[in-house]
Amino acid sequence: MLEARNLTKTYLSGGRPLVVLKEVSLAVEAGGFLAIVGPSGCGKTTLLGLLAGLDLPSGGSVALDGTDLSALSEDGRARLRGEKIGFVFQTFQLIPTLTAQENVEVPMELAGTARTHGRTDARTHGDGGYREIARRARELLARVGLAGREHHYPAQLSGGEQQRVAIARAFANRPSLLLADEPTGNLDADTGARIIELLVELNRESGTTIVLATHDAELAARAKRTLRLLNGAVVSGGAAVTA
Repeated sequence: MLEARNLTKTYLSGGRPLVVLKEVSLAVEAGGFLAIVGPSGCGKTTLLGLLAGLDLPSGGSVALDGTDLSALSEDGRARLRGEKIGFVFQTFQLIPTLTAQENVEVPMELAGTARTHGRTDARTHGDGGYREIARRARELLARVGLAGREHHYPAQLSGGEQQRVAIARAFANRPSLLLADEPTGNLDADTGARIIELLVELNRESGTTIVLATHDAELAARAKRTLRLLNGAVVSGGAAVTA
């Protein structure tokens, strides 16, 4: 489902090359649940960004369902993310001026706009189209335990509630792959435990493939597989991907 071959990422720092990832290979089957672990600065977030096509590798390749991300244009990668990938950020990245429901509606509206060749708002698809978007947003919020909080703004929600909105938003377009960067990193232990259970449940019930970066030992232990990075290189759990 997701395959990375010999990924390398190098940045220039002070005019000198800084190697962040070194020859990382991995393969994740459909419905898999992979935790990427390692100390701060080991390359976890960089690896997630490459797997999502948010950035391109300096060497190597990433294929999602057989499509080489490097062969796509920036717009092509964005379309693929909209169709197949959900992303959960550590800092939630909710739009503060939108309610919880409106935040979850955004990716569905964007997908609808793309399908209708540039219309500026999914509401222009007709009342029926928007009612379906609103219904799914409410359904997802209920799924993550936020029924009755649909019209609250992010500032009116706790950190754990904001993260649950972010997870609901990530699932809005029924992605086949969910990528999450430290999804429990800014949460207290009890709230983090609830987010862990939610991710495990979504993986089990929806069959969504999950790849996440985490420092959380409890979360990593619930994954089906663990890949450990150190100084940008895989030290355990990687895949020697063959042709």
